Amino acid sequence: MKDPLEYREMHMVFTVCCIFISHIMREKKIFHGCVFIALGSIFRSEAFLVHHDRSQENFEDQLLLIGPEMEKVSWPYFDPEFNTLPERIYGPILSVNIDNESVDDCTVIKVDSANRQDLLLEVVQVLTELNLSIRKSYISFDAGWFMDVFHVKDENGHKLADLRSINHVQQAIGAARGNMESPRAKSHISKFQTPEHTAIEMKAADRPGLFSEISAALTDLHCNIVEAHAWSHNARLACVAYISDQFSDSPIDDPLRLATIEDHLTTVLRATTTRVDVEQQEAKTADLIGGEGMMTNVERRLHQLMLSVKDYDLSPCKSSTGLRPLRDFVDNEEGKKTVVSVEGCYEKGYSIVNVECKDRPRLMFDTVCTLVDMQYMIFHASVRSCEGSAFQEYFIRQVDGCPLNTDGEKDRVIKCLEAAIERRVSEVMS
Repeated sequence: MKDPLEYREMHMVFTVCCIFISHIMREKKIFHGCVFIALGSIFRSEAFLVHHDRSQENFEDQLLLIGPEMEKVSWPYFDPEFNTLPERIYGPILSVNIDNESVDDCTVIKVDSANRQDLLLEVVQVLTELNLSIRKSYISFDAGWFMDVFHVKDENGHKLADLRSINHVQQAIGAARGNMESPRAKSHISKFQTPEHTAIEMKAADRPGLFSEISAALTDLHCNIVEAHAWSHNARLACVAYISDQFSDSPIDDPLRLATIEDHLTTVLRATTTRVDVEQQEAKTADLIGGEGMMTNVERRLHQLMLSVKDYDLSPCKSSTGLRPLRDFVDNEEGKKTVVSVEGCYEKGYSIVNVECKDRPRLMFDTVCTLVDMQYMIFHASVRSCEGSAFQEYFIRQVDGCPLNTDGEKDRVIKCLEAAIERRVSEVMS
């Protein structure tokens, strides 16, 4: 049998492998021998099997020759880099850095994390919920990493001045990364209610007097309207209302009564002849939580409801409701027309979406929300505001990794983004 010292260098390599895997598993004592046997099976060579001679010694006895040597080498010192190994493998825990010194008139918020679909929307949603105006932003989602820079101001147009506000932003974004579940469009009726009240969502063709009819119907059903949010655009209506029992002021949880409310409101919504499909006009209970701090959840749901009734695909001049065409209102009274274009960057596999319009609060939330709900992934983006105008550029792909290939797909993106930007102009009530 050969002298094991001749193979000491290979033994050391093998020992390092054992230490590395043992540290990952955090089971040093129990896992130690298992790793040795497993790697010995993988590297089935004379050196790693300690020159195993099946006719002279059994394998277990030979492991004992190596055991003391491995104990001497493995336990006295561990490289500190091992402590951050899980973070380097799975990505960092969300890092939020707030810089109040680099830019004179804005607070710079930098967000780094492992990439995840919807993460950009969640961060933008938090900033919007905190009434922060995004003046400039650079976004990169490439290579599995989320790297974002936001230049923001508070609702008064100033930098974040006090430490309390800065800490609040950091905590809110951290909570979004771990806990936020953005509402998604649902094709079924969810019977979940909040402790305070019951949410009802409605979508229909808009017409004069519709809210009076809805209010009268709920009164007949002995319901209080606690809170309501609604948008009207291109003769379409989307509404989320929170109701309670008229007598007890408690949420309504009886399935039969909820079904009655849904049927009654659906009948009211469909009581007109329009180009909107009958199936698209309905009332359903929803799982939206109302109250303070939840407004962007409701607004995202309103965007989804509008998208589902195709408010982007109706020419206002063909409206039979008597409502004023929205596009004329935007062009003549707001003074700046919304321009959206889609270009190809096929050598990189992206489609480039460009948006130019009048700047306003919550604009980035509206555009990002629409692209995400249309199942597009945003890989890079550049957003800036200048002299009352907003310029946004998004590099997107479909969920299958392909860019937009047809004129129909590009036209739909353009129409949906235009509608998302214009909906707030004709907001009915809030």
